[in-house]
Amino acid sequence: MLKITPYLGILVLIVSIFGFLFPLLGYLVPIVFITLLLIAPFKGRWFCGNLCPRGSFVDFWIGKITKNVKIPDLLRSYWIRIPIFILLMGFMGYRLLLTEGLINQIGMVFVIMCAMTTAIAIVLGVSVAPRTWCTFCPMGTVQRTIGGNRHQLQFNENRCIECKKCDQVCPMQLEVNVADPKPDCIKCERCIDNCPVTALKI
Repeated sequence: MLKITPYLGILVLIVSIFGFLFPLLGYLVPIVFITLLLIAPFKGRWFCGNLCPRGSFVDFWIGKITKNVKIPDLLRSYWIRIPIFILLMGFMGYRLLLTEGLINQIGMVFVIMCAMTTAIAIVLGVSVAPRTWCTFCPMGTVQRTIGGNRHQLQFNENRCIECKKCDQVCPMQLEVNVADPKPDCIKCERCIDNCPVTALKI
């Protein structure tokens, strides 16, 4: 991860709380959308593990108070992800149509979306695991769809000693020490940093 990654979580709190007083803060949300869309075709979900404010927030804030149990496999299914994507994007689109182009009202739509999804992420992060929201996050799903096979984690099974340290530190709870593609890997590189035999690289 980047050196700034642990500190980006403050942005999601600023938008979710102070955005109701200063709706223009909501425009940080489409800036995030555009940035991840530009990165995804080349690096897949790299944005999630390095620049996502909510990802930083759940990792480094919620991670201190989580139960940290297994994330249900059902939440990774496209049967869940696609309906949630359609529901949230439809809700946001409908609300944007009601703004009649007024700048503050548009900003408030983004603030409400940010606050609502952050609340869901907090509840799931505390009761299950920090990155539970990220398993079915609409923007994470878009990144996976656009570039999930790009910038893949490379696993050298000849070096692996099956210590499972990589699995233990993966925030997405992926099975790291297998040679299969991992389109939901967020490229945080924690598995690489914790591998004692350098069996992993990107």
